[in-house]
Amino acid sequence: MRISLFAFAAALAFSTAALPDPLPVPAMTGPIAANPSPNSFDAGFGTVYWGASVTGLGYYQTNATHGFPGNGNSGIDLSNGQAWLAKTDGLIQFYIQAGIYSLPSLGTPYIRSSKITTNTFGAVPIGYVKIAPDGSSWSIEAGKLPTLIGAEYTFTFENMQIERGLLWNQEPATSRGVQVNYASGPLSASVSWNDGYYSNTFSTLSGLVSYAFNPQNTLAFAASGNLAHPGTSTFATSPVLNNSQIYNLIYTYNASPWLISPYVQYQRVDAHHSVPFFVNEMEDWGFGVLANYNISPTWNIAGRVEYETSSGGFPALGQFPLPFGPGSKAWSFTVTPTYQVNKFFVRGEASYTTLEDSVPGVLEFGKNFDKDSQFRVMIETGVQL
Repeated sequence: MRISLFAFAAALAFSTAALPDPLPVPAMTGPIAANPSPNSFDAGFGTVYWGASVTGLGYYQTNATHGFPGNGNSGIDLSNGQAWLAKTDGLIQFYIQAGIYSLPSLGTPYIRSSKITTNTFGAVPIGYVKIAPDGSSWSIEAGKLPTLIGAEYTFTFENMQIERGLLWNQEPATSRGVQVNYASGPLSASVSWNDGYYSNTFSTLSGLVSYAFNPQNTLAFAASGNLAHPGTSTFATSPVLNNSQIYNLIYTYNASPWLISPYVQYQRVDAHHSVPFFVNEMEDWGFGVLANYNISPTWNIAGRVEYETSSGGFPALGQFPLPFGPGSKAWSFTVTPTYQVNKFFVRGEASYTTLEDSVPGVLEFGKNFDKDSQFRVMIETGVQL
């Protein structure tokens, strides 16, 4: 997989033309910048753009669990070996993103990309067809869609930090379904019918509404909930998460040199007395602040702080929305400096996660799951083609 993606990107580099604006997909918060002159080729039915992310990372962490592939005290891994194709104009459009990836996040064990790719969204994590009538404010998409929930994207190169945060751990990342979009002036909205946490049970309704007061200030509200009975999913957390309601309120300030985005997240799992195990109501509250400061054309420094707490659930059955147990609290602090020249970048990261009132011996850090804090340092480097 790694070799084929690199060969694909290299072959296209010698035969494609460049256009003046970056692709709108994949979505990227920065500070890593997309290729400002995306490559393209004539596919016979229109212009198709392509890009790729080839990146690797190394890490050191305290209180590793040693219970998952790659989750030792230290390690190196391929964090992205992905390529994408996109047609972004005309009535029929599409986007396909394929390859290998890791999904590092705070408060969870690091799992190698070869394992996480196989056991989550597969070699094609995103892929959809879009119908966008010319001149219309409406469009519709169908396929494997990126979530409408949360303030952070899924893959490392899309975000301010190498690792996703504690709140991201509670959110869906990719869902299969259909999405309708509307955009007019400062208002944009999307509604999706999908399978939630990749459950293959199509009973989740998601929505996102955002309003840009001006180019610097935007407010967004997102919500998602399962409208049917509890279902199953690929992931171990799914019996709880796939049947939850989750809400975000996100504010974004973007005026150089600052990008600041505070947000609040609330999640609820209702009691399901007709279904064994789902007998207790559960709630999860959290807030986070993400920020980036542009020091120079080549240097940025980003930071993140988060707090999360949960209540309810039935711990004897492993039933709780927050990974550290009912009534637990978690704080995280992350700082990430980034250096980028043209398509090459390198960045470092230091993060610290600390727990209160967690379940020792079961839901904490360390080989015996009895440590209430974890410190990580990471370095990631690569190219955005």
